[in-house]
Amino acid sequence: MPRFVPISQNAMLDLLAERVRALRDHTVIAIDGADAAHPVELAHRAAEVLRQDGRQAEVVSVHDYVRPAALRMEFGVDETSYRTAWFDYAAIRREVVDAMHDHGRWLPRLWDERTDRSARDTIRSARPCAVILVAGPMLLGRELGFDLSVRLDLSEPALRRATPTEDRWTLGGLLAHEAEPTESPTLFLRWDHPTRPALRQS
Repeated sequence: MPRFVPISQNAMLDLLAERVRALRDHTVIAIDGADAAHPVELAHRAAEVLRQDGRQAEVVSVHDYVRPAALRMEFGVDETSYRTAWFDYAAIRREVVDAMHDHGRWLPRLWDERTDRSARDTIRSARPCAVILVAGPMLLGRELGFDLSVRLDLSEPALRRATPTEDRWTLGGLLAHEAEPTESPTLFLRWDHPTRPALRQS
């Protein structure tokens, strides 16, 4: 059985920054978690910590890489479509992960989920040793090529409690994805109580 130890959010962010310091090139980090775990908020906090080291640190939300509504809703709004058709993970790999590793640049937003139109964002160039944090649901297990990853793990009861009623149709897709074998994150955190997380030790 894995062992978990209590850790504060600040200590966890310092631990992540320590891992980043060991990397001397452009770095792309996954902050993987259901929307109920607020991964984008944590990614912004991590970016602030990394900037204290003088690194450029930017956040990309998975929700800015949704597929057009005609594609993601082709078979209706259900748990399968949420898991397999909602987000453009291939574009995240192409426009963020590979673009950073190969060319030192990235596209912050691809598609506007609210207007269902192209975000019309511009490609940005990264300074040396820049860090991009990609935050959102179901990132791990898709071979996206992240350098480091943080998993914010909610138990099923906590996930159900924290998910708004209008979004509970996504729960089946989230739970099905979590049930599949996946890559091991750099940092795995129990996140049922975000003010009192626990870190899994190997």
